[in-house]
Amino acid sequence: MNISDAAVESGLPAKTIRYYEDIGLVSPGRLANGYRDYGENDLHKLRFLQRARGLGFSVEECRVLLSLYEDRNRASADVKQIAQTHLVEIERKIAELQSLQKTLSELVHACHGDDRPHCPIINDLAR
Repeated sequence: MNISDAAVESGLPAKTIRYYEDIGLVSPGRLANGYRDYGENDLHKLRFLQRARGLGFSVEECRVLLSLYEDRNRASADVKQIAQTHLVEIERKIAELQSLQKTLSELVHACHGDDRPHCPIINDLAR
C-alpha cells in the first residue's frame, strides 16, 4: 500500500511516516517506480509507534521499544525498565505541573482583577 493508505491505516500523518523512515524506524519496500510500498509488518510498526508516542515515549525510547518488540527472545524486564523510567519522569512532570497550578491559582485568587494597578500576579513575576 502507498503512504496515504498507510497513514489512514496507522492513524499517523504521512509527514510523520516519512520522518520515521528518515530516522530508520521503518523501512518500507519500494516499487519499481520508486514509490514506498507498506506491508502489514510496516503497519504493525507504525501502529506500535503511534501508540508508544501517544504514551509520551521519546523517539529514542520508541527505537529501543521497537527493537524489543521485534526481538522474540527479549526479556520483559528490559521492557518494564524502560516503562518504569518513563513513568517516573511522567510523575515528576505531574508534580511540577501541580506545583505550578497551586502557585498560579493562589496568585489568580489574590488578584482583584479590577481597575486598580496593584496586581499580585505582576508583583510575583517581577520579583
